[in-house]
Amino acid sequence: MMDKIDNEHLERPSKGVIGMTDFLREDGYQVGERRVRRLMRLMGVHAVYPHRTLSKLGEPIYIKPYLLRGLAIGHPNQVWSIDITYIPMKRGFMYLTAIIDVYSRFIVGWNLHNSLDTSNCIEVLEGAISRYGAPEIINSDQGCQFTSKIWTESCAKATAMKVSMDGRGRYKDNIWIERFWRTIKYDYIYITPEENGLDLYHGIKKFIDEYNNKKRHQGIDRQIPGKRYFQKAA
Repeated sequence: MMDKIDNEHLERPSKGVIGMTDFLREDGYQVGERRVRRLMRLMGVHAVYPHRTLSKLGEPIYIKPYLLRGLAIGHPNQVWSIDITYIPMKRGFMYLTAIIDVYSRFIVGWNLHNSLDTSNCIEVLEGAISRYGAPEIINSDQGCQFTSKIWTESCAKATAMKVSMDGRGRYKDNIWIERFWRTIKYDYIYITPEENGLDLYHGIKKFIDEYNNKKRHQGIDRQIPGKRYFQKAA
């Protein structure tokens, strides 16, 4: 059922608990809204329409404004986008955290984890900064991992980096990483689900290496993300 929910969420991100329950029932599952809500929370999946109970947020004092509206993005490390997604395996599942450079679509950092802890996001961010330097802006959604004291304090260590967050329920505010999720899931995860976490890690590593260094991206005029990133960053 979690795999079905994940696939349907990619296709119709505005579908909430009631709609997802109807979808599963139509597919032959005898399931109630309570169970569907629990599974969606476990997966970190939230409908992306404005609603008072859209998702589990952290503390409101740590919510930051969206800084990208109207911003001309013209060079690498100007804006990074971070997010977490559910990754199914043949037995079980894991969570993938990734950061994409918006200008080049280059994946600057990623890792697999078995939980949705904020510390995992911090680990990926710090690793990316250590390799490529800090971006001017790091953008995320308003999930509880990012609307927290520990995330805010970790971002503050890179003193010149500003923190930006999507408007609640605004799917397109973080569209670059959402498009990457669709790509990796449709071109790899759903086609060849792995047996275990180790195989999944190596499979994702291979996929991202090819995505960064071989795949031409329509959103950047058929350029290769790695070449676009390093040519302009040099």
